[in-house]
Amino acid sequence: MAIAVDSELVDVAALDTWMTEKGLPAGEVRDVAVLDGGTQNFLLSFTRGARQYVLRRPSLHPLTNGNETMRREMRVLGALSDTDVPHARLIAACPSTEVLGASFYLMERVPGFNALVRIPQPAASQPELRRHMGLSVAESLARLGRVDYRAVGLDDFGKPEGFLTRQVSRWSGMLDSYAKYESWRGHQDIPGVAQVGRWLDDNCPREFTPGILHGDYTLANVLFHPTTPAVSAILDWEMSTIGDPLLDLGWLLTSWPRPDDPTSRKLEPADGFPTPGELLEQYRAGTTRDLSAVDWYVVLACYKLGIVLEGTYARSCVGKAPEDLGRRFHQRTIALFERALTLL
Repeated sequence: MAIAVDSELVDVAALDTWMTEKGLPAGEVRDVAVLDGGTQNFLLSFTRGARQYVLRRPSLHPLTNGNETMRREMRVLGALSDTDVPHARLIAACPSTEVLGASFYLMERVPGFNALVRIPQPAASQPELRRHMGLSVAESLARLGRVDYRAVGLDDFGKPEGFLTRQVSRWSGMLDSYAKYESWRGHQDIPGVAQVGRWLDDNCPREFTPGILHGDYTLANVLFHPTTPAVSAILDWEMSTIGDPLLDLGWLLTSWPRPDDPTSRKLEPADGFPTPGELLEQYRAGTTRDLSAVDWYVVLACYKLGIVLEGTYARSCVGKAPEDLGRRFHQRTIALFERALTLL
């Protein structure tokens, strides 16, 4: 039997056989449903016997090395299994591509909601609950920063040496690469690209304590518990590595929805949620890391995020991404660099 949605992505009969071989509880596969996994990954929810599962695998045409990404996600999720970091627990992993044509893994189904999609009751009517939701985001990030990556078996998961000094050249190189899209002229509108890059290089922290870096820690990648303000799971570990966890903090502060920024993501209702300054103080309470250079990490996050978003605009200029989306992202990039210049 194959899933009617797309048999190329998941063949249920092959999956069922593999699960039996892995010794997972037997039972009929039912309640199969496709979840939103973005453009680069595919998520499938199903029940087998009495247990619920979520399968994650690359899409058929990912932009990056999808199989290697899956293998990295499997590894970091397995490493986090005995920690207090909220995440969907890894159940079983298949690094091989022989079963489904791609690497994949099974994780637990975590109940919760994405606040950027919809805030249900009781949080929708309780500003104080929403405040603690936001603080839980910062507190959960502090938990991740406290994990000893060597103790959980991730000592060779990344290259922390020179991690910070590589950042500007890496992302400026990406921006330069957009020149291949001949219709893209976006760099002419972005304020202070060279100035921000020079400042980052000149003020780069000399030392940092390596740790697990999520790589895309935003509200879009956390689930909240249905009835409490706690983060129930941090999602999407595809950008994770070993680096400076304070970049995740800068990324969170930079991407946090701002009512006064028309280019920012919106929360509805927005009142009650903590400010970026309050998130910083919550993180400070849960870490021993030196936060004296936190503005540097915020500027780096503005620089990196702006350049990443500009890539969608560059592709939209040649018809490889939606035009409206590209324009929105371009305006967001401009706003991010303006914020960076203000911090400078």
